[in-house]
Amino acid sequence: MTIAQGHSVSELTIEQAGPVTRLMLDRPARGNALSAGLVLALSAAVAQAAQDGTRLLVLEGLGASFCSGFDLGGLDAQSDGDLALRFLQLETLLQAVHHFPGETLALAHGRVFGAGADLFGACARRIAAPQTTFRFPGVRFGVVLGTRRLGAVVGRERARRLILDGVEVDADAARASGLADEIAPPSAWPDRRAAILAGLDLVAPETRAAITRALRPDTRAADMADLAASVARPGLKQRIQNYKREIGNRS
Repeated sequence: MTIAQGHSVSELTIEQAGPVTRLMLDRPARGNALSAGLVLALSAAVAQAAQDGTRLLVLEGLGASFCSGFDLGGLDAQSDGDLALRFLQLETLLQAVHHFPGETLALAHGRVFGAGADLFGACARRIAAPQTTFRFPGVRFGVVLGTRRLGAVVGRERARRLILDGVEVDADAARASGLADEIAPPSAWPDRRAAILAGLDLVAPETRAAITRALRPDTRAADMADLAASVARPGLKQRIQNYKREIGNRS
């Protein structure tokens, strides 16, 4: 009998049951926004799962939303350099998820914005609850993050429109574009996890990994270079503050 083991580390709840590792973002009061600590905790957990025999890595969010994006709190205490480092660490996390040696599954609900949508799109399998909404607003403060990955998922022109238009799309539109593989309510997620896990037994892990490598171009160096160039532009903090002020005025 497999016994689930769960614990929390730095705003992240981790549950492991046999070959399945669930990483549950645990900052519900902040919409599971990606703080510096949460990104580092996720990176460490993904690295551990890549070494411990995990075959299915599941990303979820506790509370009302999967992930509302890059945490914009506490900007006054951060410099351009601090913020640039956070984005570089975030890209490192997204690359680790995208190139995870096993299968990855994102289960999204609520608002999935910015870096949260990038985290969702970095997973190989992506299920959205019926009322989920997605948006990629990072371009508004000049950050180039996850562009090639999104283009590989939804197509280059559709990705360009999603990023540059910054529009919010619902679960049906996400499903139609390929951003979400399917729409299912949270009550159905345990069965979907079990079905995906059962399907993994049909192909040897090394064969699955080889097929994934062949079909998933390794653009990590170029992705990091694009991001680094965008966050190195002077005034990163001011651009983010301007964006935060803008959305605050609209709310």
